[in-house]
Amino acid sequence: MPAEGSPDRSEPAYVQPDVRVRGAREHNLKDVDLTVPRDATVIFTGVSGSGKSSLAFGTLYAESQRRYLESVAPYARRLIDQAGTPDVDSITGMPPAVALQQQRGGRSTRSSVGSITTLSSLVRMLYSRTGDYPADQPMLYAEDFSPNTVQGACPQCHGIGRVFEVPERKMVPDPSLTIRERAIASWPTAWHGHQLRDVLVALGYDVDVPWKDLPKKDRNWILYTEETPFVPVHSRLSLAEARAAIKAGEEPTYQGTYVGARKYVLDTFANTKSASMKHRVAQFLDVATCPACHGKRLNPEPLTVTFEGLDIAEFSQLPLREMRELLEGVVDGAADGPAARKSGTGLDAAVRRDATKRRVAAGGSAHTAAPDVRRTPNQSAEKQAAAARLAAELIDRLRPIIDLGLGYLSLGRTTPTLSGGELQRLRLATQLTSELFGVVYVLDEPSAGLHPQDVTALLGILDGLKRRGNSLFVVEHSVEVMRHADWLVDIGPGAGEHGGRILYSGPTAGLAQVEESVTRGYLFGASGLPAHTPRDPSGWLQLTGVTRNNLRDLSVSIPMGVFTIVTGVSGSGKSSLVSQVLPALLSERLGSTAPVDDSPEDNEALLADSPDRLEGDLEGDLTGVRRVVSIDQKPIGRTPRSNVATYTGLFDHVRKRFAQTPEAKARGYQAGRFSFNVKGGRCPTCEGEGSVMVELLFLPSVYTECPDCHGTRYKDSTLQITWREKNIAEILAMSVEEAHPFFDGEQEVQRSLSALIDVGLDYLRLGQPATELSGGEAQRVKLASELQRAQRGDTLYVLDEPTSGLHCADADRLVAHLQSLVDAGNTVVAVELDMRVASAADYLIDLGPGAGDAGGTVVASGTPQQVADAEVGASAPYLADALLDQHRT
Repeated sequence: MPAEGSPDRSEPAYVQPDVRVRGAREHNLKDVDLTVPRDATVIFTGVSGSGKSSLAFGTLYAESQRRYLESVAPYARRLIDQAGTPDVDSITGMPPAVALQQQRGGRSTRSSVGSITTLSSLVRMLYSRTGDYPADQPMLYAEDFSPNTVQGACPQCHGIGRVFEVPERKMVPDPSLTIRERAIASWPTAWHGHQLRDVLVALGYDVDVPWKDLPKKDRNWILYTEETPFVPVHSRLSLAEARAAIKAGEEPTYQGTYVGARKYVLDTFANTKSASMKHRVAQFLDVATCPACHGKRLNPEPLTVTFEGLDIAEFSQLPLREMRELLEGVVDGAADGPAARKSGTGLDAAVRRDATKRRVAAGGSAHTAAPDVRRTPNQSAEKQAAAARLAAELIDRLRPIIDLGLGYLSLGRTTPTLSGGELQRLRLATQLTSELFGVVYVLDEPSAGLHPQDVTALLGILDGLKRRGNSLFVVEHSVEVMRHADWLVDIGPGAGEHGGRILYSGPTAGLAQVEESVTRGYLFGASGLPAHTPRDPSGWLQLTGVTRNNLRDLSVSIPMGVFTIVTGVSGSGKSSLVSQVLPALLSERLGSTAPVDDSPEDNEALLADSPDRLEGDLEGDLTGVRRVVSIDQKPIGRTPRSNVATYTGLFDHVRKRFAQTPEAKARGYQAGRFSFNVKGGRCPTCEGEGSVMVELLFLPSVYTECPDCHGTRYKDSTLQITWREKNIAEILAMSVEEAHPFFDGEQEVQRSLSALIDVGLDYLRLGQPATELSGGEAQRVKLASELQRAQRGDTLYVLDEPTSGLHCADADRLVAHLQSLVDAGNTVVAVELDMRVASAADYLIDLGPGAGDAGGTVVASGTPQQVADAEVGASAPYLADALLDQHRT
């Protein structure tokens, strides 16, 4: 018998077999109880806004992270981005969790495929320990091969690979104009531009002669001086008049400072907080390959070290599948002995030739890598063993990335150029090689951005994680992924207040008996959209000679007045064509500028792809197109101050209604009084934020409800004004669905609300911050803002994967409204990977046949039925299945 108080080891220790949630109330969850198995693939599904992410991420993952962080030292804890404490009674049986969420690529060009997969660290070690060094050069450390370290970065471009120049031809596009006639186009407009002109006059320069007639010395000083003279100015006078005024002793108008035109552009680009101002001055910049490092980002020393004849920059530009082939040759050569490595394999030589071709095609020289120096041959057994060991490790790490269809990427590919789907798949592949077991992977729509043929590889990756003893909790809308689940959790039945309940939790087949489930019909019934007869185009746009990213001299015809889908495998060039080339060429033809992206980005990212200027011509009759509207999944705002009501414009009308109330008029309140973004009516304590930050020395800062306004954002005096018995804060707290009947009779507000309801966003709160919206929700808010405009039938809409992140039911609603835009005489061109949606198009363009260098061409085009019947390309078989479902519906 065991001693009293000691554990009884005659019975096996009890292990909680399931994850059990009791009383979850996060966001719209209605006191949810749930039990799901471990060591299984559990899929969370339901319509958009039903509460899937609130349960999977906001509750399960957040609680797992909170428990882990309790064991971390307080000082380290403050450096970790915490998910918050969920509103739940209890969670038992939850293992440690790893979250892989759907995110767009990072904004810094210093972040790359190599850095986010940590493969660059291995490559730097490979070059440091096993590279071929010039004679008499000491060994370099791994960090010497990084462009993000002081010792590795090129001193001229600081590791960016590009330099910014401001040429005269851009600053002064028309030298026949005078300075008074705005010859210096890079100068600011309005008062500041007049002030610079007046200062020049005060400095003795004639601003009323054509620029080309000014002495070259004067032109160079005006454009390129670094001096900032501060002088008395007589405003708006010619040179002769200013001299006469000085001679007469007239009092100067003001004291002014001169800033050179080049200096103004560079200083504004570097320091302005305005995205539109940054974009304006960016047009006067030339981005050139760094003349010192030739775009390789490193200082000369590490570039003299080669491996298999390639320096580390060339090696990092290899497509991953080619890199694996080269490394396999290294491993095989080491196994065969020193002789096999002496001169390199035939495959290595071919890869080197390809690298040289790519370098020359990019505008570089075939001999820019390093001087022709005598090298120490890589013959020692120790070096061969190290090279084989590091190469084998790289091959193991590359395999899952390539299996997920990302073999066309290179380690040097920067994250701003990656889609959300590409980024998440890279993270997935990295986790697969991490050898973790006993954890829960919480995944956010891993199939997003994947062509149907790539989903099979994704399912293989997920199964691999599960086989290692892990659990998978996956938020997903893909019917194919749902069918692969061990356990299905369906949440709903609707969105927002109409959701938040567990409709079903169990093996997938059991959902067939749950009549309340919207998902059920798509999983077990006909999942196609209603049969659709393709419309006839009203005209055609011909794009010829298009060159951008992996599009090389592409020619394609796009029909007008119809709904066109562009599809193809991931990386085939769809977004390059639809989101970049088409809007730019159309805007140029229409004499307008492409819409300014107001999302935050660093200086390098803004012009990251400028050396690869898009090329191409556009022909066709554009008489029926006056506007080009590009609707993407980027955030509708950068701070919580931007919300659904402000973005759609309905808040302006609401504030006017409050300002028109008798009490507001009596107090002298204008519409601005009811804005939380300006002083006056907002709470002065939190400045309209609704929360205040409490600084904790060794813990993360805590945001708590403002003690004065209690989260309403407004002063009490502002909240005393009511309209239809509600104050402004109560209206912002309404859902779109609640607000619709409340604003009965208010046509301007109703128009915005109806458009939001039409795209399935009735569950959003009017004051819901932009930072809380998913990419799909942000895109639909943008679409709703367009739908509320009077439809004149003269717009071309460009959308990038509009159904990404949507439940099938929500996708159907969205497609119906896109069809209504076309019925009104507009043109819709969308990138899409859902073959259900593609089958409902009037015209389809399939790009491919592969990804990266293997893509960028038109594989097939025509009506969906014609493309399916052609039986070429990756999309045809999946499209044929979707058309069969469509006819069965």
